[in-house]
Amino acid sequence: MTADPSSPADAAARVATGRTTTPAPAGTTPPAGSGGVLGREHRALTLGIISVVSLIAFEASAVNTAMPVAARALDGIGLYAFAFSAFFTASLFAMALAGVWSDRRGPLAPLFSGIAAFGVGLLVAGGAQGMGMFVAGRGVQGLGGGLAVVSLYVVVGRGYPERLRPSVMASFSAAWVVPVIVGPLVAGTVTEQFGWRWVFLSIPVLILLPLGVMLPALRKLPRSAPGPDAGLRRILGSRRCLLALAVAVGASLVQYAGQHPSWFALLPAAIGLVLLVPAIVRLLPRGTFRAARGLPTVVLMRGLAAGALVAAESFIPLLLVTQRGLSATLAGLSLTGGGLTWALGSYVQSRPGMDRHRERLMGLGMALLAVAIVLVPLVLIDAVPVWTVAAAWTIGGFGMGLNISSGGVLLLKLSRPEEAGSNSSSLQMSDALGNVTFVGVSGVLFVAFGGGSIAAAGAASAAPAGAATAGHPAAFLAVFAAMAVVAAAGALVAGRLRPKAA
Repeated sequence: MTADPSSPADAAARVATGRTTTPAPAGTTPPAGSGGVLGREHRALTLGIISVVSLIAFEASAVNTAMPVAARALDGIGLYAFAFSAFFTASLFAMALAGVWSDRRGPLAPLFSGIAAFGVGLLVAGGAQGMGMFVAGRGVQGLGGGLAVVSLYVVVGRGYPERLRPSVMASFSAAWVVPVIVGPLVAGTVTEQFGWRWVFLSIPVLILLPLGVMLPALRKLPRSAPGPDAGLRRILGSRRCLLALAVAVGASLVQYAGQHPSWFALLPAAIGLVLLVPAIVRLLPRGTFRAARGLPTVVLMRGLAAGALVAAESFIPLLLVTQRGLSATLAGLSLTGGGLTWALGSYVQSRPGMDRHRERLMGLGMALLAVAIVLVPLVLIDAVPVWTVAAAWTIGGFGMGLNISSGGVLLLKLSRPEEAGSNSSSLQMSDALGNVTFVGVSGVLFVAFGGGSIAAAGAASAAPAGAATAGHPAAFLAVFAAMAVVAAAGALVAGRLRPKAA
């Protein structure tokens, strides 16, 4: 149900989120004050947001480092992929739940529920005695992560005036820099010295920091008055949550079928697609898949950018290890520069005067990502230095910083206050769906062009550094060419980001 834009309640909501262009009615709260994101008025909230994002980023980099050791220790290599897919499918449902929950009751309850679930999931996974319980713990983590991330977007919409939102979005990216650099090193050291369980069991302690920093600031945010549909049972039974559940179940069935290639897998694959496709079309804004002007194109471009980046990035270490003989450590370090320039790109888009170029920044970001992906497979030529990949990925990271942060700003700008939660969840779901779709497509292309033999021979960690494995360069070329096309397509539709003039 859409509120009357001229109603006092809607005017007050616009003021509370900094989205008003007319004087506020008497008695409403004025826009947040004149300080920056680290000014006295916003400092606690900003530091709390950075703490939560840093926690999620550190978990992602640290847990990924410890995951192979955990799977071997639990005799669960056969379920290794499900440790990742459980997180993904659970987060898909949680993103939709967080959107509805935030719109109907405000972001505080889903945010703190998400942080708590995130910690519980880490404890379950760290204490697991079998791979089944470990996968279940990853699923609980996914629920917590999905709730927390979407709620943070709503907090930004309610807690900051429009002029400060680009800077807040830049802080989202900056919060990933240190965890991405130190996470693998810390997790590797802890795993070797104390065991993989302590990687999972120690992270929940870090939850206390964002809880303590954010709580006083969050209590000052404008609150939504609970309506007749604000009960948790009504929220869980809402159309959006049921559709998200269908997406999660459908994605799980498709992933199961992909892990068990046989005639019997056709049935769960068919059922999964029947659940997945209609539900996702209804969850994303109408016109997303045809790049309708405005918000639908913002959501579409985020999925294209995230999917193209993650799919290409997944194959870079394998390319460097098997085709150029680098060690796994050096291959991983080639991606580090992208994280730094991502933060730089996000900072650039936050500068004063950049808001009027927001749509062009998103298009430029996609174009830079396409260039980076095209440059990577040049190292298949022996005469090309391997550092070309690191240089290319700094270009791609800068493009992603421009694109991803600008997309978040545009989404809040194009969303009515009562739609911020649902639209934020759509943005995050587009990211997740882009990841799983294009990683899956890349995997199919890789195997179809002979990459299966490369992976079997060259991915072994026991291979000595400097010893390349003979293989089929066409497999890598197919992956990077396809992802470059995806990124270029995103750059082409950027002209549809601006809504039609009324």
